[in-house]
Amino acid sequence: MHPVVNHLIQLQELTMVRAEQKASGGEESLSTLDESIATLTEGLTEEIRQAVEQLQKRDALFIVPIANGICAGCGMQLPTSLVQAVRLAHQVHRCPICTRILFFPVAGLHRAAAVTPSRLAPRKIGIQRFSDVSLMQPKVEATDRDGVIREMAELLCAKGYANDPVRLAEAAIQREAIVSTAVEHGLAFPHVRGVEGGGLTLALGLSRKGIRFGGGRNLTRVVFFIAIPTAASAFYLKLLAGLTAAFQSAEARRALLAETTPEGLWKSLNRLTRPTIA
Repeated sequence: MHPVVNHLIQLQELTMVRAEQKASGGEESLSTLDESIATLTEGLTEEIRQAVEQLQKRDALFIVPIANGICAGCGMQLPTSLVQAVRLAHQVHRCPICTRILFFPVAGLHRAAAVTPSRLAPRKIGIQRFSDVSLMQPKVEATDRDGVIREMAELLCAKGYANDPVRLAEAAIQREAIVSTAVEHGLAFPHVRGVEGGGLTLALGLSRKGIRFGGGRNLTRVVFFIAIPTAASAFYLKLLAGLTAAFQSAEARRALLAETTPEGLWKSLNRLTRPTIA
């Protein structure tokens, strides 16, 4: 991978982490993230810095992967010659359509199987667009953060929403090392961006005893594990804000934790998020 591209991936990751923290109310980490973002930005050449600033005025994503010959930012098929040039990584290349900077993932995460919804199926609304009863886990078996992440990654992959549970879990654990996704009220949002080939997907797991998810003393009992395709990175922030708002209420959290079956958990999740997730 070209060193400038690697630098930009790190910069974009920190920028997205900052946006996540703001959406979930974790503002205590913002100053530290701002310092890291400033340091990385200062390390760019003037030409690349200006290009990034121009792209950021339009969208949070300024660098995106190529997935099956397609720009993950705009969804357009790229010329084979450009795909090969990005793969060789001798210089920085941009998408001719959306002008985002491109990179070629070493081994990208993607859906294990494409699921085509029936035209006769009822229209999905709210949280139904991002999850399913098969992704509800009313009682996780793991007792620590990494174990829960691995358990939820296994569930997502078993249902066809990603292709490699080991790599999916590793990516989520690496993301936790930047800033914990645990927030107030016993909620945590471990996630992986760049899971291509499908839509934004959420699995929900409950820990009855609670686990140490972040660095604080509070225990996490509600874990939302989310696989995010590149194109949905910005929309993920809206989902994160909606989930956080839905479960600010102690009553809502108690109602969720009272469920003991996937069907009951799915029904409660739909009901409780209806006011905050359109």
